[in-house]
Amino acid sequence: MTDRDTLAQLVDTVRRYVRERLVPLEAEVAEADSIPEQVRREMAEMGLFGMSIPETYGGLGLDMQAEVEIVRELGWASPAFRSLIGTNNGLGSQGLLIDGSEEQKREWLPRIASGELIASFCLTEPEAGSDAASLKTRAVRDGEDYVLNGTKRFITNAPTAGVFTVMARTDPNNKGAGGISAFIVDARTPGISLGRPNVKMGQKGAHICDVIFEDARVPARNIIGGREGQGFKTAMKVLDRGRLHISALCCGTAERLIHESVTFALERRQFGQPIGEFQLIQAMLADSRTEAFAALAMVRETARRFDGGEKIATDAACCKYFASEMVGRVADRAVQIHGGSGYIADYPVERFYRDVRIFRLYEGTSQIQQIVIGRAMLREARGG
Repeated sequence: MTDRDTLAQLVDTVRRYVRERLVPLEAEVAEADSIPEQVRREMAEMGLFGMSIPETYGGLGLDMQAEVEIVRELGWASPAFRSLIGTNNGLGSQGLLIDGSEEQKREWLPRIASGELIASFCLTEPEAGSDAASLKTRAVRDGEDYVLNGTKRFITNAPTAGVFTVMARTDPNNKGAGGISAFIVDARTPGISLGRPNVKMGQKGAHICDVIFEDARVPARNIIGGREGQGFKTAMKVLDRGRLHISALCCGTAERLIHESVTFALERRQFGQPIGEFQLIQAMLADSRTEAFAALAMVRETARRFDGGEKIATDAACCKYFASEMVGRVADRAVQIHGGSGYIADYPVERFYRDVRIFRLYEGTSQIQQIVIGRAMLREARGG
């Protein structure tokens, strides 16, 4: 477990950085659709690109409980800032960390942890999202290489990525998950091109785009774990941590929205008094506070059990489902409490209302979480 005193210092440092440095930049980032390069360097110096990567490979080596607290603090600012470091700590590195060879880890993880390389995870395709096992990107063995062909869609941080973790089908006769392998791919590889960045509903400053592979040759030694057919299993192994990470982010963002709502309720006056004095406003504040508290309690407890080595796949899905839906309701109430002002871009709740909508979609949609939870319940009841 991460040392409590060290963690407390790190949390305090991140809290001050987020509130004093990042929050004042929110409007500028949203307007420019770009995070200043200086911010990236600052976050790299703080070690935030390698929070979840062991110290052996240049990271901070935080356990899940510690990561939850740091990500919660990052959630106080625009989610675009967290997205900058998110893939390096999550899907972009964890598959390599869990199933990669020692040689692969030493080659790639130190540069990912330092922020020298942005790591992106290439799974989703135009016709493969929630049904990830149906992906069509192919990897055909040719001597000492694999030749990759296919298109990946909505790939976070792809425009600035230096390395991709790519899921591709190596066994064309196996149409299911067992035919999929994972590759670590240098973004400079000939045959890789990028689509134009997608124009999104929210999270300006965080970028996604298609990644196209056209006869891209990848050394056979770059297959993660050294053998075919393990890619989908690798992807599933990293989901528990990723879902807890996003859940913690939802908690932090909900707390920011509650802060904005309470502040507005104290300042805005109607009928001769602050609107916070009206019971229906208090009811919305109370509902938001209660749900945010419940989500954080769920996430902290599940993170504790994760660090203890327990199987928490179902509970991680519960956290992701509840926390992402919760922050959407909190954002909706925040706009309602602000009234007409909540619909105006001069107030941050308008931006956050759009920003949080994605949380119910990535790392598995709310409906996928429901399926994961429901199937696990039935399996347990059958004694399986």
